Amino acid sequence: MKAVIVSDSHGLTAELAQIVSRHRHEADLFIHCGDSELPAEADEIAPFAVVRGNCDWTAAFPDERTEEAGGVRFFVTHGHLYGVKTSLLRLYYRAKETGANVVCFGHSHLAGAERIDEVLFINPGSIALPRGRKEKTYAVLTVGKGQALVQFYDVAGRAIPDLEQTFSF
Repeated sequence: MKAVIVSDSHGLTAELAQIVSRHRHEADLFIHCGDSELPAEADEIAPFAVVRGNCDWTAAFPDERTEEAGGVRFFVTHGHLYGVKTSLLRLYYRAKETGANVVCFGHSHLAGAERIDEVLFINPGSIALPRGRKEKTYAVLTVGKGQALVQFYDVAGRAIPDLEQTFSF
């Protein structure tokens, strides 16, 4: 199972289209963690399971959603409603309520992945306004053979090896 995860694109369209084009033949799921700032009918956002961020004006996107692909249950939210800039605790509790194996969120624009108990948290960073590093990032999660590999890429598709992590799954 492979999922491509983006967040905080803040109005960018060409970059979203490039990411989809780059991964369309390998991805089982495309996730956008909010702050797309695009209308729900925008072609560039159509391939993504999208949630509403604090900068999204359309009510067409839900605040949170669950998705399943390849036996993996995802909980997706932007993060602003769960205080992710301070702690992942509230988000962890919500993940447990939904039975999620993986939580995808944004809001902080900080790329990273970590596991708390049996829940894998992935923040893909931002493809528009990164924080903590210069690269504009998104993430690709690959799950198989008892492992979860989280890789990060810049918008041009170049791997960022120092962010890559593998977790037992």
